[in-house]
Amino acid sequence: MLDHLLVDLITAFRQSFEEALLQRQAVEERFQVDVFLGDVSWETSYSLPGEEQPPRVRVDISLDWPTWSQTAYRSWSIGERPEELPEVVLELALRIQRLAEAPPEEIVLAVLHPEGPTLGHDTLMRSAVTVEQVREAVDGTGEQVRFAVETTYEGSIGFDETHLEDPVTIRPMIDELTRWVSSTLVRLADLPLRFLPPDPTEKG
Repeated sequence: MLDHLLVDLITAFRQSFEEALLQRQAVEERFQVDVFLGDVSWETSYSLPGEEQPPRVRVDISLDWPTWSQTAYRSWSIGERPEELPEVVLELALRIQRLAEAPPEEIVLAVLHPEGPTLGHDTLMRSAVTVEQVREAVDGTGEQVRFAVETTYEGSIGFDETHLEDPVTIRPMIDELTRWVSSTLVRLADLPLRFLPPDPTEKG
């Protein structure tokens, strides 16, 4: 059984991001259930509007609804007070891709601050910033090297009694996150970096 709170949260994410005119990467969306542990996860990706495919910058969103949160929510729904109110684990992976050269570290870190927005009582924290380098053969012309930069912000979305009683109250919190993501994507796209033309065979 999947209780409605997670569905309401996913709906709030979709509505908020799409109303901000961010473009969903439909092929990247996944909804999964761990049949052994019972955890439920939802993953999706968004880019700036009008980007070619694959986009230069994107955000990958991952929500994990652990089994203990499901148990806590069920207890609350039947009138029992759980020891802890449910929460969702959130990961946001911000990615710059199709780079023609390794970017200067300092200008990227100027946008990717150590802390992200605060959602409820938890602040999203940045993990390590990684630079990828991929070499691939180009028809009869040798090799092409492309680079990507990625970092993940991790935290959780904790629900209080108001959210549980009226899931509509979740939306302002998600809207704040959406504004931060939109602003960060714009600033990443505006960095003075050199990008390769889109390759239709490369997935986002």
